[in-house]
Amino acid sequence: MTKKNHSSETPTVAAEVIDRAITEGKAVIAAGKPKIDAAMSIYVSLVGESQETVVSAFIEGASLTPKGAVTYWYNCRRKHRRIEANDTK
Repeated sequence: MTKKNHSSETPTVAAEVIDRAITEGKAVIAAGKPKIDAAMSIYVSLVGESQETVVSAFIEGASLTPKGAVTYWYNCRRKHRRIEANDTK
């Protein structure tokens, strides 16, 4: 019996979507808006993706440090859940 190589599995989001989210985050930063706005924009584009994927996009697209990106991920996740909960009411 052979083992499956998990690294060759198809990602849930295409690389183009991730690149687009990063580009969108950079555009928000370039417009002079706060990093949280850039991070939220990236998060919404990648909602449902793994923490690792979103945090990597935050680091590149919102100019965050690795530790800061994790903090922003938690904050964006909480904010997004609150928004969705209010929209369903």
